[in-house]
Amino acid sequence: MTLPTFDVSGPPEAPVLVLSNSLGTTRSLWDRQMPQLRQHFRVVRYEHRGHGGAPTPFPGPYQLADLGGDVVEILDHLAVDRASLCGLSLGGMVALWVAANRPERVDRLVLACTATHLPPPDAWRARAQSVRAEGAASLGEALLGRWFTAGFLGRRPDVAGEVRAMLTEVDAEGYAGCCEAIAEADQRGRGTDVGAPTLVIAGAADPVATPAMALALAAEIDGAALTVLPGAAHLANVEQPDRFTAAVVDHLIGTPAERGRAVRRMVLGEAHVARSEADPDPMAADFADVVTRTAWGEVWTRPALDRATRSCVTLAILVVLGRLHELPLHVRGARNNGLREDQILEVVLHSAVYGGVPAANAALAVVRQVLAEEHGTPGDTSGTPGDTSGTPGEISDRWAGAGGAGLG
Repeated sequence: MTLPTFDVSGPPEAPVLVLSNSLGTTRSLWDRQMPQLRQHFRVVRYEHRGHGGAPTPFPGPYQLADLGGDVVEILDHLAVDRASLCGLSLGGMVALWVAANRPERVDRLVLACTATHLPPPDAWRARAQSVRAEGAASLGEALLGRWFTAGFLGRRPDVAGEVRAMLTEVDAEGYAGCCEAIAEADQRGRGTDVGAPTLVIAGAADPVATPAMALALAAEIDGAALTVLPGAAHLANVEQPDRFTAAVVDHLIGTPAERGRAVRRMVLGEAHVARSEADPDPMAADFADVVTRTAWGEVWTRPALDRATRSCVTLAILVVLGRLHELPLHVRGARNNGLREDQILEVVLHSAVYGGVPAANAALAVVRQVLAEEHGTPGDTSGTPGDTSGTPGEISDRWAGAGGAGLG
């Protein structure tokens, strides 16, 4: 069997997300989502049969099982056991088929602007016949009015050009075969076979997969959430890209606040976070919320650097800037992230070479004291990790008396 056409982008160590297009579009449908998605995922975009230059392995009609089998084949080729799926329209029907029939391969699921079935089947068969005769590009004007609201097309005439360009890349037989797959598709009752956490997204003005259809789909899947995007028709990810992308990311990995709280607890420890959250001062609470959402939720969760590497970077910056009051907290965080004592000391040594010996000398005394406390070694009670008043030289002298010689 011919392998479907696909591309992969994003950090190789990140969780895999497969994007499945709508009928008549190509993988460029997701261009507006890619800057965000590839920060967090190893994103696989593929083409349906006959779309975007992809081969048509045999003439239609196709079945959803054929199109869903293409997704499984890509995962097998990439040696990916489990992935999250996000499909729109036909892509959503395909993603639902995979989640219901191969649930062991699906981590989380997003079903956008789609339904369990799209009657009447005769209309899809008639469209297949028309496209075989006249080509997919002949549908351009009719599809524009269904894919986007009139106001959007008035504001963004460039999008009409994008749509027409995608349709010119669609092979007539591939399009027709996919039409016939939709005609035969009826997945009512299959939602109970979906075990993956699911988000259903609808465009409030979608005339193809209406909000009522989205509600019925969400009701079939245990625990599924439903988001309806205002000001969007069928291609909601193009018409409302920011809202669509935020909904997808929040479902797949949590909101910035949710993932920030989780990472902050893992790195800094439950006790520290509990003390921080218990502070009754509203100003402190607001500051903690901003830090949790931005630093911990948006930066620390990016997959290109693992948490141990981020701890190294954090320690080096704190050493060079002399932020010794925060250093003990992040030394303990680095240990939680798996750094050995010798690796932490190497970070201080490296910081001395490139950031200055006096700053690293003061930091080394603090680091050694924190590591000694970890082993239960008693230190000089004249200084504690929180006792960071004075110049770096004064701090270094105080901590050297408590824990040994510094670098200088």
